[in-house]
Formats: sequence, C-alpha cells, structure tokens
Amino acid sequence: MTALPVTLAAAAAAGILNIWLALRINAARSAAGVYLGDGGNEAIQRRMRAQANYVEYTPFVLALIVAIELSGKGSWWLGVVAAVYFAGRIGHGFGMDGGALLKGRFIGTIITLLTLLGLSVAAALIMAGVI
Repeated sequence: MTALPVTLAAAAAAGILNIWLALRINAARSAAGVYLGDGGNEAIQRRMRAQANYVEYTPFVLALIVAIELSGKGSWWLGVVAAVYFAGRIGHGFGMDGGALLKGRFIGTIITLLTLLGLSVAAALIMAGVI
C-alpha cells in the first residue's frame, strides 16, 4: 500500500478547516439569535459564503494533490503548496468578515486560484511526461 503523507495531512487540514468555518457560522447565528438559515443577517451570510466558497474549491485541490502524490512526482513542494493553500483559506475565512481583515479575502482568493492553476498545470505536465 502506498503511503500518501501529503494527501493525508491535506485531507486532515481540510476537514478541520471546514469544521472551523462551520463553527464561525454557528457563532454568528447564536450572536444574532438566528437558528436556521441566515435570517437576512449579513454577518451570517458572509460566513456561510466563506464556507461555501471553501467547499467549492477544496475538493479540486485535494484531488490534484492525491493524483500528483500517487504519480510519485510530488516531492517536498507538494506539502508546501498544500500548506500555503490552507493558510490562504484561513485568510479568506477571516477576510469574509470584512472590516480590517478584508484584505485576507483578496489574498486568500489569489492563493486559491494560483494553487488550483499551479496544481492543474503540474498534473497536466506529469501526464504529458514533461515532469
């Protein structure tokens, strides 16, 4: 059986980060006295959107990480890319609250898109035998 340490670490981080995003939604709901949906509350909407955005991108990043690691071409850089991705997603989560942390949303978005693009290109180059 092939050990996939980067994939396992990234999957664990993905799960924990998703729980963190869910807890932030629950905290905003509790503070606003909203127990279902968003109740028209902007803070809840922002946090719900942060989690939804996370769920939209993370499966693709994880799929590319596992594929690259299974190809044997991942090396040390794959773990670094995964760590940077999750740091960017944390920044995005905080940034979605707006205010002084809004810059985190922008930085997290750029990191997410560059990660997805970079991993996609790497996977294509591995498949083509270039790497």
